[in-house]
Order: sequence, then structure tokens, then C-alpha cells
Amino acid sequence: MSTPEHGLPSDQSGPSTIRPIGVYALSGLATDDDRLFSIDTVRGYLVEIDPQTNNTVILNPHQLEDKDWMDVVGLSFAADTFWFAQDESVFWCDRAILKPTFFARLPYSVDGVAVWESIVYVSSQKSGYIHLFDRGSGAKIGKFPQPGVGPETLAVNEAGLWVCDQVEQTVYCLERMTGTVQFSALTPYSSPTGITFYASDADREPICYIVYADEEPFIRDNPNSESPYELTFRDRTFIHPLSIYTNSDERYTLSNGFLIEISYVEELSQLDAVTLDNVEWRIALPANTRRQRVRHVEPIGHPFTVEEQDGQQVAVFRFDQLQPFQGGLVGWKAIVEMYSLKYFLTPDDIDAEQSLPAGFQRYLVDDDDLAMDTPIIQTAAREGAGRETNVLRKMLRIRNYVYDRLSYGIQPTIDTPDIALERGVGSCGEYVGVLLALARLSGIACRTIGRYKCPAHPEYRHLPLEPDFNHVWLEFYVPGVGWLPMESNVDDVIERGPYPERYFMGLAWYHTELGKGIPFSKINADNKPESLSVRHLAINHIRFQILDELIPEAAIAKPES
Repeated sequence: MSTPEHGLPSDQSGPSTIRPIGVYALSGLATDDDRLFSIDTVRGYLVEIDPQTNNTVILNPHQLEDKDWMDVVGLSFAADTFWFAQDESVFWCDRAILKPTFFARLPYSVDGVAVWESIVYVSSQKSGYIHLFDRGSGAKIGKFPQPGVGPETLAVNEAGLWVCDQVEQTVYCLERMTGTVQFSALTPYSSPTGITFYASDADREPICYIVYADEEPFIRDNPNSESPYELTFRDRTFIHPLSIYTNSDERYTLSNGFLIEISYVEELSQLDAVTLDNVEWRIALPANTRRQRVRHVEPIGHPFTVEEQDGQQVAVFRFDQLQPFQGGLVGWKAIVEMYSLKYFLTPDDIDAEQSLPAGFQRYLVDDDDLAMDTPIIQTAAREGAGRETNVLRKMLRIRNYVYDRLSYGIQPTIDTPDIALERGVGSCGEYVGVLLALARLSGIACRTIGRYKCPAHPEYRHLPLEPDFNHVWLEFYVPGVGWLPMESNVDDVIERGPYPERYFMGLAWYHTELGKGIPFSKINADNKPESLSVRHLAINHIRFQILDELIPEAAIAKPES
């Protein structure tokens, strides 16, 4: 695929979503460069799909009773032969006959199969490896570790072995013989179950297609029920192109992005009668970063000026006076390009001789009630970091230590890290507090970022989307590289691990970057009581609208200093 390294992303429209009819849960994806093929694991259908029309044909209509194709996964196609897996076994069959023939067996269940020349690649989550077999003899000839933690389907071409991890929501490009990760990219939807490269036009780069399969909640209208509206679930499966831009020099990828309208408004609604004079109300604006570009910003309700604070853009609203129970709206609307970002740095890429830039000591101190002087936090910092000195391995070790000891739960208030760690349950803000405290005590400069995520429904275009909660995560600084993102609690999804690393040095397209290391919303006034905060004065309203899908074609901004 093309990976230009200069210029700006364009709104160039690409291939559209393919929605096959009459299928329930597709797994595995293959192509003969004319049609796409997949397996419906619910019905045992081997289906042929026309990507131009969505027309779907069942290729094995007379083999359903034998259940030869039931629960098949990991479909691949090579030289007029289908390859796939069922339970612990790998099979192949001639395209014209479609009678499965046994090829090889593993001690564990198989998730993906791909064929390149004389090698058959077989992935197994339970074994933790991708196994290599000789295509002619079926003999095992090697193996290398899976790059992710979930079930992985496979594809292979001249560029490498492509691994699609369902839990990581990530596509990895591996060197075919060694398994070395060349780069990785996040998928725009959850639960990817297959990958292929479709090249119907010899003059164009092949299209990377990903198939997805999961369930979605919906409101069912049941006329026989006393309460006719019922919450239930339905299967959702579709095929969507994955676009990847790779910056080899700076070791990151961008993948499918979206043009999003973001509105943030504070509605004046005082809890107690208060008069404020000479008011300055500061609200952070979306940042320009490697994965996010602000196209346009305008005020809502009241004009503002833009100021820079610690390298971040802030909207500053000024009032001569705010009177008791005064009404009004204070906020902004922004049009922002937001892409998925994933770094493919390794510990060996880090120069241990590099030190923190001047002034970065402020990211190592307790400046936000982090309880860094308490015994429980100091002990946790020592245990979390261990004897590790490499900043990437140390940060990942600290993250995993915190994940082992905290479970996610919404709390009425955000407690200090010592209380949260002792309780063993924390919100995203409390995860961030614990991570900040442990990392800073271990010499890793960190800062808070975030505030909101766009609801992850990219198929809902031009509709108002309102997040249920706010959200924060953090960035940590690697000398010689810069600030790298790390999610707070989202990857803590497997009890005691192994934990996904999709958002370790990565962010999805729906993460909104604003307020990096600075307060998100703050009020100053001549006569402001010390205990008075924004929540005593206003109710906030946050709204997103997804306007269009974008293809990443180049880095969109230089990293922050």
C-alpha cells in the first residue's frame, strides 16, 4: 500500500463499507482479486461477495447438513485452494470441489491460516505462537510469538505477514520468516475477525479489507409486551477498508480517521447566589498533534480570545461581572480531523544516554494530590518499576502492575492514589492518579490528557452524539523521542493479564486530545471564593458529530515540544 511521507491528509473518498446480506458472523477473509470470500460461523456458509454490489452467494449450499464448514475460522485462498481451520485442525480444499482435506493439527485451537509459496502459517491464541508448516509435507518448520494477546487471523503478501488481532483491534505487519513486527495500526471498529488484500485493478494499490463481527444493542419494538420497548442484541458483521500511513523515520502509523464537529458548552447555572467581578473563564481547545488537526474553531454563546498556555491553545472568555443566577452559554465549536495513532517503537530504539529537557522536572513532582509521599505509593513505585531502567519497559511494567491491583469502577468522587490503590477499585481518573504517582517516583515524566471521547459509532454520520462520561488518560515522555500516549484503564480487560497493548503508545480515532498537562476549565475573578469551582457555576454540555471518514496520507503536525 502507498505510504507517502509528506503533505496533509486529504478528504479523498475511498472504497465504501461492504455489508453482505443474509450472514450473521463472518470470520476469515480471502480474495481471488475478483471476489471476496468469508465464512459465516453461525450457519457454516462459505460465501462469495462482490465488493462492488454487496451481492452474496453461498458456495456450499449442499454441504450444510454435514457441518463440514461449521465453526470454521481463518479463511485463506492460494492457487485455487481454500485453507481454513476448525477447532485444532487445519484443512484445505479445491475451489471447484469444496471437500475439506486434513492438513495439520495443533494441540490447541487454531484461529488463522495463511499460505505463501511453500509455507503455511497457522496462528493459535492458546499456544501464543504463529506456527510455520511446510506446504508439501505438512511438517512443522518453526514458530514465532504472536504479536498480540487475542485470536489472530492472517494474510500474507510481498510486504510481509499480516496479523489481525481481535482483542487488540490492531493489524500488525510482520517479517515473514522471523516474525519481527515492522509496524502496526489500529482498526476503526472493534472485533476484527479477518484480513485480506483485494487487487481487482492492476494499476492501483491493493485495498486492505478487514471483516468485523460482533453484537450491537438495539431497542426492539415488541407489540405483545406491556412495555413495548425492549433492550436486546443483534449480530453485526461487515467488511470495511483499512487505510494506513506509515512514518518509518518517526516510527508511527496513522490509520482511518474521521472529520468530527466537537461542541463544548458551559451553561451558567449557579448553585448559590454569588457575584463575580472581572471574570476570566479559560477552557482548553483541541490540540494540533500528530494524529489530530483543528480545521476551524468558533465561539458558542460568548466571544473569546485565544491564548497559549504551556504550548496548548486555550479559549479565554471575559466578563466584567457575573451576577447571581445569571443565565448564559460559554463555549466553543471545533471542526477536527482525528485519526488512529500507533507507535511501533521498541526498547532497543531508546537512547539511554538521553536526559529530560530543561524544565521537565515539573512533570516529576506531586502537583495534584498524588500522595507520592505515602508509604503505600512509594512501595508500589518500587515494586512496579522493579530494577528496570529502560523507560518503555519500565512504563509498561508500571502499567501492568497497576492493572493487576485495580479494577475499574465509577466512584462518586476522585480519591487520592493511596486510597484508590488500597481500595483496589478506581475510575479512569483514579487510574491516572496512581499511574502518574508511580511513574513520577520512578523518574518518568508524565502529564494528564483527554477529557472526552467521541462515542465510537463511525457509522452514525451527521447525528448528535453525546458521551455518557468524561475520560482522561496520560502521556509519558521518552527523551530523544517525545511525548507518547498511554490509556489509563481501557486495556485492563483480562483478569491478571496478559493485557492488550493497543493503547500503550497508541490512541483510537475517537480520543479527543485537549488540555495536555493544563486545567481543562478554570475561572479566575477578583472576588472569587477559594472553594468556588466551575461545577458550582455551570452545567457542561458536550456534543460530537461525525461528518466524514478520512484517509491518512501524511503526518498532520509536528510533535509538541
